[in-house]
Amino acid sequence: MNPILLQRISYRLRKIPVLPKFITYFIRLIFGCYFPYNLKVGKNFILGYGGIGVVIHQNCVIGDNCHIDQNVTLGGTSKKIEVPVLGNNVYVGAGAVILGPITIGDDVVIGANAVVVKDIPSGSLVVGVPARIIKTGIKKSDYI
Repeated sequence: MNPILLQRISYRLRKIPVLPKFITYFIRLIFGCYFPYNLKVGKNFILGYGGIGVVIHQNCVIGDNCHIDQNVTLGGTSKKIEVPVLGNNVYVGAGAVILGPITIGDDVVIGANAVVVKDIPSGSLVVGVPARIIKTGIKKSDYI
């Protein structure tokens, strides 16, 4: 039993008003992460260390083959409704924060504790506060 499996079950049950919310709170209590039932997640999604400390906004979209480590935040800002969209084959390091109406391209590696507030093109390695692109033309498989 893991939070991803429970979220996928609650996503299928989202037409029933109470049960998906109960499963979301169960995930929060047992696994220590906020993984909402109406989140759109691609295939082969991985939460590092069982998703401890991960907070993901309910409107975020996460592509296929993404890996999110512990203590990561994906969310909006107080003055904007839009939230991040992650492409395919994205790795988000421990403690990273991705905020606002931004798009993360395919094959992107986001370093630990990076704060991403701008769009990131495909095939990039980003680190720092605020996150800066330090290398382009990469593949996630070269780093993970």
